[in-house]
Amino acid sequence: MTMRRSIPVVAAMVGLALTLTACSGSDDSGDDASAAPSESAAATGTLTMWVDDTRIDEMKPVVAAFSEESGVQVDLVQKPTGDIGKDFVAQVPTGEGPDVIVSAHDGLGEWVKNGVVAPVELGDKAGDFSESALAGVTYDGKTYGTPISIENIALVRNNALVAETKATTFDELIAEGKAAGKPFSVLIQQGEASDPYHLYPLQTSFGAPVFEQNADGSYTDTLALGGPAGEAFATYLAKLGADKVLDLAVSGDQAKQAFLDGNAPYMITGPWNTSAFEEAGMDISVLPVPSAGGQPAQPFVGVQGVFVSSKSKNPVLANELVVNYLSTEAAQDMLYQEGGRMPANAASAAKVDNPILKGFGEAGATGAPMPAIPAMSSVWAFWGATEAQIISGQAEPVSAWNTMVAQIQEAVDKV
Repeated sequence: MTMRRSIPVVAAMVGLALTLTACSGSDDSGDDASAAPSESAAATGTLTMWVDDTRIDEMKPVVAAFSEESGVQVDLVQKPTGDIGKDFVAQVPTGEGPDVIVSAHDGLGEWVKNGVVAPVELGDKAGDFSESALAGVTYDGKTYGTPISIENIALVRNNALVAETKATTFDELIAEGKAAGKPFSVLIQQGEASDPYHLYPLQTSFGAPVFEQNADGSYTDTLALGGPAGEAFATYLAKLGADKVLDLAVSGDQAKQAFLDGNAPYMITGPWNTSAFEEAGMDISVLPVPSAGGQPAQPFVGVQGVFVSSKSKNPVLANELVVNYLSTEAAQDMLYQEGGRMPANAASAAKVDNPILKGFGEAGATGAPMPAIPAMSSVWAFWGATEAQIISGQAEPVSAWNTMVAQIQEAVDKV
């Protein structure tokens, strides 16, 4: 499942055809599939690129710029964030999937397991990215894509409502938020299926990460969200629900609009929303999420990448786009200008002088990389459904949490 900016309900698929002109290629004469396409391959090729609904707008001009260097038609197809990964797994084997997919890295293990993604050779270009960015597109020692941005959630403050944050705990933050006299103290988007992604900093602060990690940071498939730490978090969730700090009726769009309307001094969200806040003229600051359980509040850190389908009808040209073009400083500069996310290309990232993005970087400095192991796909549905039951008061928190852990373990054992 893709990285959880939200738990999507319904979104339409939109096909956008961009007719690309001219043909040029790289002089790279390496023997991997990322070499430049020949004129004949480019002249007869067509690429389909799937992009989720949070990236489609910023990708349009970047793909249009690629048109100056290729002679094929590229179809940009918008997919709902929550569907893009599972549809990739389902459709690639049938020949109906894309040539290229833009997505969060957390689905990579599942894609490798199902044989739907092809390795790529970044070669010397690997040196253009940070270690964490490369880790996001690497699985079992092989590289499967080009990283294009790194992102995580943090605490966003409306400085017009609260000028200074003194809180060192999440409970103190709630109290500060309530003192502002607005409808919401701290906005955390939910929805009918809750939103484990946005709640994860609070969960980790209780010492209940989703999986155990090895010394090198890689994930095992051993669950770590159970036991006393998990039970304590579940109890805290019930309290936040009873106090109406968390409300399942507040979806991602509703939370964003409430913050834009000045109805909350604080919101836990990511850089994909802060550009709208700035465009609205809001004075905002980005801070780390305070701990609720006494340990560091670690948000998930996600790498957005571009990956090539194992069944691409034009793998040479797909690699030309993914490896030789989208890895470049110029392409990632453009993605940043259009979308406002921290580039994965180190040279491009070094030019970013934006205090908002720097705030996200500081908030994510001790974050937890999103697990890309196949077992992660077994977690989301049980996780969100259980949190929703606890928040709404429909289930006793400790017993519901322990039942969830058992259900997830059973599902992981089948992976």
